[in-house]
Amino acid sequence: MTKLAFIFPGQGSQYVGMGKSVAEKYPAAAEIFTRADDILNTDFSALCWAGDEATLNQTYNTQPAIFVTSIAVLHALREAGYAATPDFVAGHSLGEYVAYVVAGVLSFEDGLRLVRERGRLMGIAGEENPGKMAAILKLTDEQVEEICRQASDEAGWVQIANLNSPGQVIISGSSAGIARAIELAKAAGARRAQELAVSIAAHSKLMESANAQFARAVESTALHAPTVPVVGNITAQPLLTVADIKAEMVGQLTNSVQWTRSVQFMIAQGVTRFVEIGPKDVLTGLIKRIDRTVARTAVEDAAGIEKLMEAAE
Repeated sequence: MTKLAFIFPGQGSQYVGMGKSVAEKYPAAAEIFTRADDILNTDFSALCWAGDEATLNQTYNTQPAIFVTSIAVLHALREAGYAATPDFVAGHSLGEYVAYVVAGVLSFEDGLRLVRERGRLMGIAGEENPGKMAAILKLTDEQVEEICRQASDEAGWVQIANLNSPGQVIISGSSAGIARAIELAKAAGARRAQELAVSIAAHSKLMESANAQFARAVESTALHAPTVPVVGNITAQPLLTVADIKAEMVGQLTNSVQWTRSVQFMIAQGVTRFVEIGPKDVLTGLIKRIDRTVARTAVEDAAGIEKLMEAAE
């Protein structure tokens, strides 16, 4: 029997205007943005729909903005009559928190507050321990691991942050370490090795200073066992208990996102269709590189919802 997975994007998918078309057409989506405005006590909708790009790109704002937009698109989908229930849910880094809401682990309100705090603490950690991230294309995972080891020895700490798809690896670490790793990757024949436009070294040990405070935030949040399997970033396996989820939430700050393995795990369990819900279609593109045989659809706006509904008929 074929199975369905919902997947949710992470930081980097944001853009000014995201979520506006679904909120204009679907009251259920508009309500999500209104609730976010109330919870955060700010005109958060305006930031997403017509705000300043630089402000939206601040980690403190980016993470809740993507979270809210993804939940709003999901509610719009349901209002449109899309009733399919996922067999698995997963999110890329920040997107994992949307998966938690879908799986009943978190309420929307608690999830939004936790994501806002996550973004705040990661931003502070980035100020305390400045670093960078870079994309390395067309080298093997093993080659990139060796480059990170060498760069760490020669210049400053670097580690793999995201294993996104075969031949696409994101590295994270100190500025000097990233610069040296880029040199080494180019010398090794990488098709591309370049810095990303991000202000923090996410998914690296440079985020360790955020761990203790974020662990306290997690402990003070009501969490429940998932009703749908959530495939975790760190292990690429289902998170089955609240204890698993707490460990994942905190550990995810400094550990690599195992996206390739997560997708491969879901496919091995019989998933043949992936629906990406949220801004842009980054994950849909990654899945195409991981396994071209599975169906994949990205839904980010009213037009995407209509397209998915037509395909479901």
